[in-house]
Amino acid sequence: MKQSFMNMVEEEEANIDMTPMLDVVFIMLIFFIVTASFVKEAGIDVNRPDAATAVAKPRANILVAISDKGEIWINKRQVDVRAVQANIERLHAENPQGTVVIQADRKSTTEVLIKVMDAARAAGIEDVSIAAQEQ
Repeated sequence: MKQSFMNMVEEEEANIDMTPMLDVVFIMLIFFIVTASFVKEAGIDVNRPDAATAVAKPRANILVAISDKGEIWINKRQVDVRAVQANIERLHAENPQGTVVIQADRKSTTEVLIKVMDAARAAGIEDVSIAAQEQ
């Protein structure tokens, strides 16, 4: 009888309750997800021109990319020039403090750039910037 009682005590001591540790892990996961800043991308890599007066724009939330072929990209989707205003209006409604940054390739035409700028201003955004690389 003594031996069976000892075996029961050893079995009870061998089990460790993992619930508190899992709670801590889930709380840390939620903390890191909430505090992480996610980088928004326009969808393509653009060869931006150099500028001596380039300044970083920390609150750029609406990124529009123009490729060297004149293609317009917003949120990793290619967009027709006629749909740029509607897309910018939708993104601006999601974040009213956001600004528009246009990443135009150095080989893109100014015609497409001006059309995108006009669409952004028609969407009600006055703070429109053009991305450049610092020299």
